[in-house]
Amino acid sequence: MLIVFLGAPGAGKGTQAKALAEKKNLTHLATGDMLRAEVAAGTELGLMARAFMDRGDLVPDDVMIGMIKGRLKTPVSGGILLDGFPRTVAQARALDEALDAAGTGVDRAIFFEVPTEELVRRLAGRATCSGCQRAYHDTFHPPRNADECDDCGAKLVRREDDRPEAVRNRLDVYRTQTTPVLDHYRAAGKLVEIDGGQAIDAVQEELIAAVE
Repeated sequence: MLIVFLGAPGAGKGTQAKALAEKKNLTHLATGDMLRAEVAAGTELGLMARAFMDRGDLVPDDVMIGMIKGRLKTPVSGGILLDGFPRTVAQARALDEALDAAGTGVDRAIFFEVPTEELVRRLAGRATCSGCQRAYHDTFHPPRNADECDDCGAKLVRREDDRPEAVRNRLDVYRTQTTPVLDHYRAAGKLVEIDGGQAIDAVQEELIAAVE
């Protein structure tokens, strides 16, 4: 099984992907995490991607396609869940071609729909401990002391692309470049739309029903 998760930044794709991957024995490929790992390692791909990511812009198609094609060549058990790819029609078509060559294809494209106001609220409040990597949120899970981890006392850091101005740019980019991907999978009869504004458990139940 190969499942694609679609949705704006902050729609909850990562949270739902981890839960579904565990329940259905899927390999979770989160392109955002893969790119940040490349940036942290200082690789050539990471250096190319960093400027785009800090502005909240999409990383160029050729960089993303090359990274995903390389990863899909690695054998996996169960199936694959792609989280954060494709984000443009060009990426979706390149994925189709790569899968066709391997004698397979996308089984489901799941779209998480969340109102813009809620997306900004979710994204702009995130912070991570620079020491133990514990996650916090100004609204949903604030630290006891501002900008300090409850567990280890290390400084909390905020991703550049989670700052309010970058968040709004990311959503603008999403609407103009990623929304057409929905039409691509809708035309193929593979798109399933889910209300991502619900409680986490409710979203998971709807997601499992869509996959099954």
